[in-house]
Amino acid sequence: MSVRRILRIGIVVALAISGCRGGSPVTAGPAEVHAQSPAEGPAKLPNEKGSLKFAVLGDFGDASRLEYSLADAMARFHKNLFKFELVVLVGDNLYGAERPQDFKIKFETPYKPLLDADVKFYGALGNHDSREQRYYKLFNMDGKLYYSLKAPQESVRFFMLDSTYPVPEQIEWLEKELKDAKEDWKIAVFHHPLYSSGGRHGSDLKLREVYEPLFVKYNVSVAFTGHDHFYERIKPQKGIVYFVAGSGGKLAVGDIKKNTGITAKGVDTVNVFMAVEIKGDTMYFNAISSEGEIVDSGTIERRKP
Repeated sequence: MSVRRILRIGIVVALAISGCRGGSPVTAGPAEVHAQSPAEGPAKLPNEKGSLKFAVLGDFGDASRLEYSLADAMARFHKNLFKFELVVLVGDNLYGAERPQDFKIKFETPYKPLLDADVKFYGALGNHDSREQRYYKLFNMDGKLYYSLKAPQESVRFFMLDSTYPVPEQIEWLEKELKDAKEDWKIAVFHHPLYSSGGRHGSDLKLREVYEPLFVKYNVSVAFTGHDHFYERIKPQKGIVYFVAGSGGKLAVGDIKKNTGITAKGVDTVNVFMAVEIKGDTMYFNAISSEGEIVDSGTIERRKP
Protein backbone atom coordinates (compact mmCIF):
# COMPACT_ATOMS: atom_id res chain seq x y z
CA MET A 1 0.00 0.00 0.00
CA SER A 2 1.36 3.44 -0.91
CA VAL A 3 2.27 5.97 1.75
CA ARG A 4 -0.18 8.42 0.23
CA ARG A 5 -3.02 5.93 0.52
CA ILE A 6 -2.11 5.08 4.13
CA LEU A 7 -2.19 8.78 5.03
CA ARG A 8 -5.51 9.31 3.28
CA ILE A 9 -7.08 6.32 4.98
CA GLY A 10 -5.69 7.37 8.37
CA ILE A 11 -7.41 10.73 8.06
CA VAL A 12 -10.67 9.14 6.98
CA VAL A 13 -10.60 6.55 9.77
CA ALA A 14 -10.70 9.30 12.35
CA LEU A 15 -13.50 11.05 10.50
CA ALA A 16 -15.58 7.91 10.10
CA ILE A 17 -15.21 6.80 13.71
CA SER A 18 -16.06 10.22 15.09
CA GLY A 19 -18.99 10.54 12.70
CA CYS A 20 -20.50 7.25 13.84
CA ARG A 21 -20.32 7.98 17.56
CA GLY A 22 -23.50 8.98 19.23
CA GLY A 23 -25.65 7.98 16.26
CA SER A 24 -28.85 6.03 16.33
CA PRO A 25 -28.49 2.38 17.37
CA VAL A 26 -28.39 -0.38 14.79
CA THR A 27 -31.96 -1.54 14.25
CA ALA A 28 -31.46 -4.02 11.41
CA GLY A 29 -30.94 -7.73 11.86
CA PRO A 30 -28.37 -9.73 9.91
CA ALA A 31 -28.64 -10.75 6.30
CA GLU A 32 -29.46 -14.46 6.25
CA VAL A 33 -27.70 -16.80 3.83
CA HIS A 34 -28.72 -20.22 2.62
CA ALA A 35 -25.98 -21.78 0.53
CA GLN A 36 -26.73 -24.86 -1.54
CA SER A 37 -25.03 -28.06 -0.43
CA PRO A 38 -23.65 -30.56 -2.97
CA ALA A 39 -26.56 -32.84 -2.16
CA GLU A 40 -29.07 -30.11 -2.97
CA GLY A 41 -27.39 -29.18 -6.23
CA PRO A 42 -27.02 -25.63 -7.58
CA ALA A 43 -29.69 -23.10 -6.66
CA LYS A 44 -31.56 -22.01 -9.76
CA LEU A 45 -32.10 -18.35 -10.49
CA PRO A 46 -35.88 -17.77 -10.62
CA ASN A 47 -35.58 -15.71 -13.82
CA GLU A 48 -38.87 -14.02 -13.01
CA LYS A 49 -40.39 -11.20 -15.00
CA GLY A 50 -39.86 -7.84 -13.33
CA SER A 51 -37.04 -8.94 -11.04
CA LEU A 52 -33.64 -7.25 -11.01
CA LYS A 53 -31.06 -9.33 -12.87
CA PHE A 54 -27.39 -8.35 -12.90
CA ALA A 55 -23.85 -9.72 -13.09
CA VAL A 56 -20.72 -8.96 -11.06
CA LEU A 57 -17.25 -8.86 -12.64
CA GLY A 58 -13.84 -7.74 -11.47
CA ASP A 59 -10.10 -7.63 -12.24
CA PHE A 60 -10.67 -8.49 -15.86
CA GLY A 61 -9.22 -6.06 -18.42
CA ASP A 62 -5.97 -7.70 -19.49
CA ALA A 63 -6.89 -8.98 -22.99
CA SER A 64 -5.83 -12.47 -21.93
CA ARG A 65 -7.20 -15.80 -23.06
CA LEU A 66 -8.71 -16.21 -19.60
CA GLU A 67 -10.59 -12.93 -19.86
CA TYR A 68 -11.97 -13.77 -23.29
CA SER A 69 -13.02 -17.25 -22.15
CA LEU A 70 -14.98 -15.92 -19.18
CA ALA A 71 -16.51 -13.17 -21.33
CA ASP A 72 -17.74 -15.88 -23.71
CA ALA A 73 -19.29 -17.73 -20.77
CA MET A 74 -21.06 -14.56 -19.68
CA ALA A 75 -22.40 -13.98 -23.18
CA ARG A 76 -23.68 -17.56 -23.46
CA PHE A 77 -25.31 -17.38 -20.06
CA HIS A 78 -27.01 -14.11 -20.99
CA LYS A 79 -28.18 -15.33 -24.40
CA ASN A 80 -29.40 -18.77 -23.41
CA LEU A 81 -30.42 -18.66 -19.77
CA PHE A 82 -30.53 -15.36 -17.92
CA LYS A 83 -31.07 -11.92 -19.44
CA PHE A 84 -29.24 -9.78 -16.92
CA GLU A 85 -29.59 -6.11 -17.76
CA LEU A 86 -26.56 -4.63 -16.06
CA VAL A 87 -23.07 -5.56 -14.88
CA VAL A 88 -21.45 -3.95 -11.83
CA LEU A 89 -17.66 -3.78 -12.04
CA VAL A 90 -15.62 -4.06 -8.84
CA GLY A 91 -12.50 -2.48 -10.32
CA ASP A 92 -9.25 -3.14 -12.14
CA ASN A 93 -11.17 -2.71 -15.35
CA LEU A 94 -8.01 -2.26 -17.45
CA TYR A 95 -4.46 -3.37 -16.75
CA GLY A 96 -1.53 -1.53 -18.28
CA ALA A 97 -1.97 1.02 -21.05
CA GLU A 98 -5.30 2.79 -21.53
CA ARG A 99 -5.11 3.98 -25.12
CA PRO A 100 -8.26 3.79 -27.29
CA GLN A 101 -7.01 0.52 -28.77
CA ASP A 102 -6.58 -0.86 -25.24
CA PHE A 103 -10.19 -0.12 -24.35
CA LYS A 104 -11.12 -1.97 -27.51
CA ILE A 105 -9.14 -5.18 -26.96
CA LYS A 106 -9.54 -5.26 -23.16
CA PHE A 107 -13.23 -4.38 -22.98
CA GLU A 108 -15.17 -3.60 -26.13
CA THR A 109 -14.21 -6.72 -28.10
CA PRO A 110 -14.60 -9.42 -25.41
CA TYR A 111 -17.92 -8.01 -24.16
CA LYS A 112 -19.29 -7.03 -27.58
CA PRO A 113 -22.18 -9.56 -27.47
CA LEU A 114 -23.37 -8.08 -24.17
CA LEU A 115 -22.89 -4.49 -25.30
CA ASP A 116 -24.78 -5.25 -28.51
CA ALA A 117 -27.61 -6.66 -26.36
CA ASP A 118 -27.76 -3.28 -24.55
CA VAL A 119 -26.38 -4.61 -21.27
CA LYS A 120 -25.08 -1.64 -19.26
CA PHE A 121 -21.76 -1.83 -17.43
CA TYR A 122 -21.29 0.36 -14.35
CA GLY A 123 -17.72 0.96 -13.24
CA ALA A 124 -16.00 1.29 -9.91
CA LEU A 125 -12.28 2.03 -9.99
CA GLY A 126 -9.50 -0.25 -8.76
CA ASN A 127 -5.89 0.51 -7.96
CA HIS A 128 -4.79 -0.34 -11.52
CA ASP A 129 -7.36 1.98 -13.10
CA SER A 130 -6.71 5.50 -14.31
CA ARG A 131 -9.08 7.98 -12.75
CA GLU A 132 -9.79 9.19 -16.29
CA GLN A 133 -11.86 6.03 -16.77
CA ARG A 134 -14.73 7.89 -15.12
CA TYR A 135 -15.21 9.69 -18.44
CA TYR A 136 -15.32 6.50 -20.52
CA LYS A 137 -18.87 6.32 -21.83
CA LEU A 138 -19.30 2.54 -21.63
CA PHE A 139 -18.50 2.47 -17.89
CA ASN A 140 -21.46 4.81 -17.26
CA MET A 141 -19.77 6.72 -14.44
CA ASP A 142 -20.77 10.17 -15.76
CA GLY A 143 -17.42 11.62 -14.75
CA LYS A 144 -17.83 10.64 -11.09
CA LEU A 145 -15.31 8.76 -8.97
CA TYR A 146 -18.11 7.51 -6.73
CA TYR A 147 -21.87 7.53 -7.21
CA SER A 148 -25.06 5.68 -6.35
CA LEU A 149 -27.25 3.83 -8.81
CA LYS A 150 -30.96 3.13 -8.46
CA ALA A 151 -31.77 -0.21 -10.04
CA PRO A 152 -34.37 -0.17 -12.84
CA GLN A 153 -36.41 -2.87 -11.10
CA GLU A 154 -36.98 -3.70 -7.46
CA SER A 155 -36.17 -1.56 -4.43
CA VAL A 156 -32.37 -1.69 -4.83
CA ARG A 157 -29.63 0.94 -4.73
CA PHE A 158 -25.96 0.32 -5.51
CA PHE A 159 -23.25 2.48 -3.94
CA MET A 160 -20.27 2.51 -6.30
CA LEU A 161 -17.19 3.57 -4.32
CA ASP A 162 -13.57 4.53 -4.92
CA SER A 163 -11.71 2.47 -2.32
CA THR A 164 -8.24 3.45 -3.56
CA TYR A 165 -8.73 7.04 -2.41
CA PRO A 166 -11.47 7.06 0.26
CA VAL A 167 -11.12 10.79 0.88
CA PRO A 168 -13.17 12.52 3.61
CA GLU A 169 -15.48 14.05 1.00
CA GLN A 170 -16.41 10.58 -0.20
CA ILE A 171 -17.14 9.31 3.30
CA GLU A 172 -19.33 12.32 4.04
CA TRP A 173 -21.15 11.74 0.75
CA LEU A 174 -21.54 8.02 1.46
CA GLU A 175 -23.04 8.55 4.89
CA LYS A 176 -25.58 11.03 3.53
CA GLU A 177 -26.45 8.77 0.58
CA LEU A 178 -26.90 5.73 2.84
CA LYS A 179 -28.95 7.69 5.34
CA ASP A 180 -31.24 9.19 2.70
CA ALA A 181 -31.68 6.05 0.59
CA LYS A 182 -35.22 4.65 0.82
CA GLU A 183 -34.58 1.40 -1.04
CA ASP A 184 -34.92 -1.93 0.80
CA TRP A 185 -31.66 -3.29 -0.60
CA LYS A 186 -28.45 -1.31 -0.12
CA ILE A 187 -25.51 -2.89 -1.94
CA ALA A 188 -21.92 -1.59 -1.83
CA VAL A 189 -19.58 -2.13 -4.80
CA PHE A 190 -15.86 -1.33 -4.54
CA HIS A 191 -12.42 -2.79 -5.15
CA HIS A 192 -10.43 -3.48 -1.96
CA PRO A 193 -12.11 -6.18 0.18
CA LEU A 194 -12.88 -5.53 3.82
CA TYR A 195 -12.72 -9.31 4.28
CA SER A 196 -10.63 -11.67 2.17
CA SER A 197 -8.56 -14.81 2.66
CA GLY A 198 -6.11 -13.82 -0.06
CA GLY A 199 -2.48 -14.65 0.51
CA ARG A 200 -1.30 -11.75 -1.63
CA HIS A 201 -3.63 -9.02 -0.38
CA GLY A 202 -6.24 -10.24 2.09
CA SER A 203 -8.51 -8.08 4.25
CA ASP A 204 -7.99 -4.33 4.07
CA LEU A 205 -8.20 -3.55 7.80
CA LYS A 206 -7.79 0.21 7.50
CA LEU A 207 -10.54 0.44 4.91
CA ARG A 208 -12.72 -1.76 7.11
CA GLU A 209 -12.47 0.86 9.85
CA VAL A 210 -13.75 3.45 7.39
CA TYR A 211 -16.58 1.62 5.61
CA GLU A 212 -17.88 -1.03 7.98
CA PRO A 213 -19.38 1.26 10.67
CA LEU A 214 -21.42 3.01 7.99
CA PHE A 215 -22.50 -0.26 6.37
CA VAL A 216 -23.67 -1.61 9.72
CA LYS A 217 -25.37 1.59 10.84
CA TYR A 218 -27.25 2.22 7.60
CA ASN A 219 -28.39 -1.29 6.77
CA VAL A 220 -26.16 -2.42 3.89
CA SER A 221 -26.97 -6.08 3.23
CA VAL A 222 -24.33 -7.12 0.65
CA ALA A 223 -20.95 -5.86 -0.59
CA PHE A 224 -19.20 -6.93 -3.81
CA THR A 225 -15.42 -6.44 -4.01
CA GLY A 226 -12.37 -7.64 -5.98
CA HIS A 227 -8.59 -7.04 -5.79
CA ASP A 228 -7.78 -10.64 -4.81
CA HIS A 229 -7.87 -12.71 -7.99
CA PHE A 230 -10.30 -15.44 -7.02
CA TYR A 231 -13.90 -15.95 -5.92
CA GLU A 232 -14.75 -15.99 -2.23
CA ARG A 233 -18.01 -15.76 -0.31
CA ILE A 234 -17.31 -14.60 3.22
CA LYS A 235 -19.23 -15.82 6.24
CA PRO A 236 -21.57 -12.97 7.28
CA GLN A 237 -19.70 -10.29 9.20
CA LYS A 238 -21.75 -8.08 11.55
CA GLY A 239 -24.83 -9.11 9.60
CA ILE A 240 -23.42 -8.25 6.16
CA VAL A 241 -22.54 -10.66 3.34
CA TYR A 242 -19.27 -9.90 1.51
CA PHE A 243 -18.14 -11.35 -1.82
CA VAL A 244 -14.73 -11.21 -3.50
CA ALA A 245 -15.24 -11.46 -7.26
CA GLY A 246 -11.76 -10.70 -8.58
CA SER A 247 -11.10 -13.38 -11.19
CA GLY A 248 -12.61 -11.87 -14.32
CA GLY A 249 -9.30 -12.21 -16.17
CA LYS A 250 -6.50 -12.40 -13.64
CA LEU A 251 -6.43 -15.64 -11.61
CA ALA A 252 -4.33 -16.35 -8.52
CA VAL A 253 -4.33 -20.14 -8.38
CA GLY A 254 -4.03 -21.46 -4.83
CA ASP A 255 -4.07 -18.01 -3.23
CA ILE A 256 -6.96 -18.57 -0.80
CA LYS A 257 -5.55 -19.22 2.66
CA LYS A 258 -7.27 -22.12 4.41
CA ASN A 259 -6.92 -20.96 8.01
CA THR A 260 -8.62 -17.56 8.11
CA GLY A 261 -11.93 -18.88 9.42
CA ILE A 262 -13.94 -16.41 7.32
CA THR A 263 -14.41 -18.40 4.09
CA ALA A 264 -17.87 -19.78 3.41
CA LYS A 265 -16.90 -20.79 -0.14
CA GLY A 266 -13.70 -20.16 -2.06
CA VAL A 267 -12.70 -20.92 -5.66
CA ASP A 268 -9.16 -20.13 -6.83
CA THR A 269 -8.74 -22.69 -9.62
CA VAL A 270 -10.99 -21.21 -12.34
CA ASN A 271 -12.17 -17.77 -13.43
CA VAL A 272 -15.60 -16.78 -12.13
CA PHE A 273 -18.29 -14.17 -12.66
CA MET A 274 -21.48 -13.81 -10.64
CA ALA A 275 -25.10 -13.79 -11.82
CA VAL A 276 -27.55 -12.32 -9.32
CA GLU A 277 -31.31 -11.88 -9.14
CA ILE A 278 -33.31 -9.89 -6.59
CA LYS A 279 -37.02 -10.38 -6.11
CA GLY A 280 -38.57 -8.76 -3.07
CA ASP A 281 -36.56 -9.49 0.06
CA THR A 282 -34.54 -12.33 -1.50
CA MET A 283 -31.30 -12.27 -3.46
CA TYR A 284 -30.41 -15.37 -5.51
CA PHE A 285 -26.78 -15.78 -6.56
CA ASN A 286 -24.80 -18.09 -8.83
CA ALA A 287 -21.01 -17.99 -9.17
CA ILE A 288 -20.23 -19.32 -12.65
CA SER A 289 -16.93 -20.48 -14.09
CA SER A 290 -15.60 -20.00 -17.61
CA GLU A 291 -16.72 -23.57 -18.32
CA GLY A 292 -20.29 -22.62 -17.37
CA GLU A 293 -20.22 -24.59 -14.12
CA ILE A 294 -22.02 -23.17 -11.08
CA VAL A 295 -19.34 -23.28 -8.39
CA ASP A 296 -21.35 -21.60 -5.62
CA SER A 297 -24.99 -20.65 -5.24
CA GLY A 298 -27.65 -19.81 -2.72
CA THR A 299 -30.01 -17.15 -1.43
CA ILE A 300 -29.68 -14.15 0.87
CA GLU A 301 -32.48 -12.51 2.80
CA ARG A 302 -31.85 -8.80 3.23
CA ARG A 303 -31.30 -7.05 6.53
CA LYS A 304 -34.55 -5.84 8.05
CA PRO A 305 -35.49 -3.75 11.08
